[in-house]
Amino acid sequence: MIRRIAIFLLGLLLLANAALAMAQYSLNVRDVDVRVFVQDVARVTGRTIIVDGKVDGKVSVATSRSLSRSEYFEVFLATLRANGLVAVPSSGGSLRVQRVDSAVAQPGQVGGSSSSNQFVTEVFRLKSIDAKSAAETLRPIVSKDGSVTANAGANSVVVVDFADNVRRVRQIISRIDRDIGATAMLHLDNAPAREVANALQTLAGTGGENAPGITRIAAVESSNSVILRGEPGAVARMAMTARDLDRQAAKDTEIKTYWLKHADAEKLLPVLLALVGQSGAIIAPTTPQQGGAAPVAPPQLSGGSSGGGIARYANTVVTRYEGANAIIIAGNSEVQRMLSNTIADLDTRRDQVLVEAIIVEISDTAARKLGVQFLLGNAKNGFAATNYSNASPNILSLSGAYAATKLGTTTTKVTAPDGTVTETTATTNSDLSNTLQQAAVSSIMNATGGFGGYTHQFGDGTIFGTILNAVRSDTDSNILSTPSVLTLDNQKASLLVGQEVPITTGEALSSGNFENKFRTVQREKVGIQLEVRPQINAGGAIKLALRQEVSSIAGPVSNDNSDLIINKRELETTVTVDDGQILALGGLLDDNERRTIERIPLLSDIPGLGQLFKSRARSRVKTNLMIFIRPTVLHSKEDGETLTAQRYGYIRDQQAQKNPDIEPSIDALVRDYMGAQLPVAVQHPDPQPAREIAPKSSDVIVPETRASSKIVRPLAGER
Repeated sequence: MIRRIAIFLLGLLLLANAALAMAQYSLNVRDVDVRVFVQDVARVTGRTIIVDGKVDGKVSVATSRSLSRSEYFEVFLATLRANGLVAVPSSGGSLRVQRVDSAVAQPGQVGGSSSSNQFVTEVFRLKSIDAKSAAETLRPIVSKDGSVTANAGANSVVVVDFADNVRRVRQIISRIDRDIGATAMLHLDNAPAREVANALQTLAGTGGENAPGITRIAAVESSNSVILRGEPGAVARMAMTARDLDRQAAKDTEIKTYWLKHADAEKLLPVLLALVGQSGAIIAPTTPQQGGAAPVAPPQLSGGSSGGGIARYANTVVTRYEGANAIIIAGNSEVQRMLSNTIADLDTRRDQVLVEAIIVEISDTAARKLGVQFLLGNAKNGFAATNYSNASPNILSLSGAYAATKLGTTTTKVTAPDGTVTETTATTNSDLSNTLQQAAVSSIMNATGGFGGYTHQFGDGTIFGTILNAVRSDTDSNILSTPSVLTLDNQKASLLVGQEVPITTGEALSSGNFENKFRTVQREKVGIQLEVRPQINAGGAIKLALRQEVSSIAGPVSNDNSDLIINKRELETTVTVDDGQILALGGLLDDNERRTIERIPLLSDIPGLGQLFKSRARSRVKTNLMIFIRPTVLHSKEDGETLTAQRYGYIRDQQAQKNPDIEPSIDALVRDYMGAQLPVAVQHPDPQPAREIAPKSSDVIVPETRASSKIVRPLAGER
């Protein structure tokens, strides 16, 4: 009984739903608020509709007949679309009414079957064509409110638009996403693959009116092949042209001239000769003034006279033209292909390397000397004296000069008839007295610091003399040298800023035979020297084989020896450093302290009075020497112009600071004498915006040029 009642109620429910589905509704509104319109649609369709807060305006709809519930809903969606609105399905089966321009970025239905007026999102994965070109093709098809986004990583296209437009996009993609291209690989027996590929690429162009279509061409030099990819007809025509070029190159011997752009023909010639098994000896031309070619020696075969090996290059001639940077090759097609590929690989523009060195030497020298010398002597009873090597002037030198003067002076007394006595003094100069006097003068001239002396002669002829000498000297030096040199990759370069000093290496002086006198002199470079050979490795690292030397003249060995003492700081090493990195090559930290005391035994041990019998000297030399290196690779012309402008601007600013009201002389030389434009730094396509520094109260404004200034911020310790 209960089962029958349940079946009866279910039947009544089905009949009610059928009647509701067959119900007809009229829809005629004019200038009705869109929110009221949405409310009526929700009541008729029984669906939950959410209205965005930004939706406003009025709508008008007129129908000539009654509509079913599904037709009522379609008219609702079409009315929204006509007024710039859209109903986006959301979770739970509800709809969200919002403006079309904001619905593109909102989550909505992805794929599936939808009403034509619903806003949907669909992802199309491509198989043959690339996503970027597909997006360019589909962009004019979607509505003004839709969007097309290309995903290059997954090779897919994301389309957001109304459902009817998305279905049309799906049909178009199914037609254009087809692989209709053809691929062909041609093995060439005679012509070089790179040369044929360049010719075909020029013939193909970019797909213009007369071009056979866009065809991709690649050369495989390892197998001397050419790969073609494109429209089948175009690929077939290109393949036919390539075969014709290969047949034309199948001659027994041909002569070609290769004009080099970057490589040196003289250095490249031995490499090419080695490849064809010939010696590198060159026969000198009989008439070099005519600028003819330099012939090579006959081929030297390393293999047999027939069969394989190097014998197939026996009729090849490789030479160069001295009047120009050119290589001439006479040989068959295989030789031409091999050598032309080698020339193309080596005849490329090489990078340049700027090597900058910084040599810093900071030294501090301090010296103190204190000594007392005395002399006590009598011509009859002998003498006693103190003499120290670190004291100047020397008391013995002064005493010797005084004694020589006294001994060389004679007094003669003459008595006249009237009893008058006349004394006559005469001085006799001898070599000994002259030598002693010169030694005394030299001792006084070489004395430094403060010194004083006292002499007294007693009644018995005893002479007492003393000299007190005190010296303190401090010497500080801060030497900074920054040599730099620019050279090609793997090319040796050297820089010398200094002098060539003559150094005597041998002499023979004979007073008896003037004809045998001779002196040999060798000139030695003194100054700042930098020798470097850079080699750019993979990854940007630079291998540097360099030699750095800083030398100077310290002075003569002594007053009696004119030979020179030369100070040298030399470093020779090979390092690897990254592009633009500063590397410390080496240096020296030296702290040398020396104390010297000279004294008289026993007498110097007397308390207090013993200080008169001592001479003290103390010296300290502290040296800090460091050498830094920084290589920078210049890849292009723009890098060289930027470097030149930077160095030129530095020199120009130095001249402008000396004379702010006068044009720098370097500008006048470049403009008037050389007739060239002033170096200006090259602006890169996307320069980084300069960060402005707000001036502080501690900043100092230094004029950089007449029309600009720059801010110099002092260090923390300088304020």
